[in-house]
Amino acid sequence: MQELQWCCALMVCSVCVVAQSQPPLSWEQVRERFEQHNPTLLAGTLNIDESKAEEITAFLRPNPGLSLSVDQINPFNGGPPHSTFGSLLTVASASYLHERQHKRELRQLSAREGTAIAVSSQVDLERGLLFNLRGAFVQTLQAKSVLQLAKDNLAYYDHVLDVSRERFKAGDIAQIDLDRLELQRVQYESDLQTADVNLRTAKIQLLMLLNDRTPVEQFDATGPFDFSEQILPLDEFRKIALDTRPDLRAAAQSVDKAKTDHKLAVANGSTDPTLGFDVGRNPPIDQYIGFNVSIPLRIFDRNQGEKLRTKLDIDRNQRLLDAAQAQVFSDVDSAYAIVNSNVILLQPYKAKYLQQAVRVRDTVFFAYQRGGASLLDFLNAQSEYRTVELSYVNLLGSYLTAAAQLNMAVGREVIP
Repeated sequence: MQELQWCCALMVCSVCVVAQSQPPLSWEQVRERFEQHNPTLLAGTLNIDESKAEEITAFLRPNPGLSLSVDQINPFNGGPPHSTFGSLLTVASASYLHERQHKRELRQLSAREGTAIAVSSQVDLERGLLFNLRGAFVQTLQAKSVLQLAKDNLAYYDHVLDVSRERFKAGDIAQIDLDRLELQRVQYESDLQTADVNLRTAKIQLLMLLNDRTPVEQFDATGPFDFSEQILPLDEFRKIALDTRPDLRAAAQSVDKAKTDHKLAVANGSTDPTLGFDVGRNPPIDQYIGFNVSIPLRIFDRNQGEKLRTKLDIDRNQRLLDAAQAQVFSDVDSAYAIVNSNVILLQPYKAKYLQQAVRVRDTVFFAYQRGGASLLDFLNAQSEYRTVELSYVNLLGSYLTAAAQLNMAVGREVIP
């Protein structure tokens, strides 16, 4: 029995180890899970299916009409002798509305164009959600970098404290200097806790977008946290955006649909005849057949209001298309300016400032150990190093967020 309990305990531990050792997800894996599980995105796909169902309805033919009648039943006494069904009149008639000027085809074309708009709108919805997903992914990578930086700073500072305690024991520094150094450690502990909370918050946001219930401790993301110094010219991004942006494509499709709707409104103003055929028996005629045509007179109602509305709707959608094009240029230009600004700021950090901050900190610490620099000089150098490193990590996060914004503005991933 005891051996069985040990085996169960080992199995539980093994499951826990496996669960905790799940590999971190790359951006491609995160995006794949998002497309498979995000409820908002999945709900949007149903709009496309609904539009396709409307295509079926739009192309349906009018139902024919069938009527059966029995008349001249005489159950009453009086007059010459007769039977109740002696003069029975039976009639069966069928009718069908014939739609002219391709009304059915125009309805189907309008519905198909509506489906195309729904597809473009779904792609635009995915574009916006992917920006949110990429933002949460970048925040996770940024928070991991800040957390690692906080751990490194705390470890380095603990090394400084160990050296300082040895110097204090040797009588090389005063008690007040050691106390000030130990008090300064609170700041690094606070940085570590803040970074840990920020990382958990970023992971929670990412899990929400993935509709994933994995515990935060078992979930992780990984990817390059760096910047590209070379970006395409602005005109290239503009051209790609004009060809790719789904909201711009939807606006153009709305213009085409408005034109089709206007043609349908004109067709609906035409007269549709109802063709009829009947067969019956009318004593003394044993059988007979007949034909009829019913034509409504479009004297007052010729669908004038709908014709005017759909004509105005063409102009309205054209103005919306112009506005969408202007918005595309604005989005691309703004995002490009932010990306370019971040690249300009990051280049000197990577080429010079990071190395200088490390060199200054280590040099001042070396001098402080040997009495060549004051405690204040060392604390200032350490603070400057911390500020430079943190600024660089935050700038990288800003760059990657701006790159995601540029991808959204263009309509596809142009900066990985």
